[in-house]
Order: sequence, then structure tokens, then C-alpha cells
Amino acid sequence: MVYRYRPVGVCSQQITIDVNDDDKTINSVQFLGGCNGNLKGISALAKGKTLDEIISALKGIKCGMKGTSCPDQLACALEEIEEEL
Repeated sequence: MVYRYRPVGVCSQQITIDVNDDDKTINSVQFLGGCNGNLKGISALAKGKTLDEIISALKGIKCGMKGTSCPDQLACALEEIEEEL
């Protein structure tokens, strides 16, 4: 299923996540806005991983003086998805 998440406190405006609901693996991640190359890299690394693997790896990462980051916001989105599944 495809989920859309509005990140807070970062440059990207939307994260679109395609998740295999059966085994909770990520099919794809797309960011709208933000640091294009870095976010494409994060998206490529997330593909095929479980929600828990990515949450564990990205939760709490900060960008500069911000209290969050695009990777952290992806982890937040995945936590919300996990609650729905």
C-alpha cells in the first residue's frame, strides 16, 4: 500500500512510501523537496528493508541545529505506518 506523510521541520514537503503490508518491507520511498542526492540515497538503501530496520537506523538523526532531519522524519512516518498495520 502507498502512504503519504507530511514531514515537519525539514526541507522536504512530502514522503511517499510504498510498503508491502504482508511482510512490512519497503518497496520504494520518494521525497518531494529536500537534498535530492542524499534523499535518493536514503530511498535506495531503504528499499527491501523492513520498517523496523529503517526506523532503528534513522530515528533520532538531526540536521544541523534542527531537532529532526529528513531521515528522522522518514522514521516517524514508518512508525505511523506500523501502527496502522
